Amino acid sequence: MKQQLAIVISIFVGGTLGTLLRYMINLHTISLLFPLGTVLENLLGSFLLGMLTGWVAVKAIPVALKEGMGVGFCGGFTTMSTLAADAVFMSGERSFMAAAVYLIISLFGGVLLALTGLRVGEGIAVRRQKEGDI
Repeated sequence: MKQQLAIVISIFVGGTLGTLLRYMINLHTISLLFPLGTVLENLLGSFLLGMLTGWVAVKAIPVALKEGMGVGFCGGFTTMSTLAADAVFMSGERSFMAAAVYLIISLFGGVLLALTGLRVGEGIAVRRQKEGDI
């Protein structure tokens, strides 16, 4: 029961921080014609979640920390609902082509960066483990 509470608190804190960072990025990019803030959030969040996954594949970390960073921070930082809303808005207000480019960059870029992050996280964890740092 104590570990479950630690996990819930960790997800809450991570989600709060991820959401606040997402909001700050959107405030600074809202004036652009292209939803750059959402693209950056989703691509960076995909990379970070991939990196976390790669790290924990090599090195065990406390479950509460893993959940707080993955489910909490990355879940609060990235946003599928905004991606969908932006794509619908762009297809109606601007053009179908702009919406398609936005979706292609977001989806394929997200998967590519998640895979890249996975390899980077694994590599860092293995290297640090060999050096005796972890």
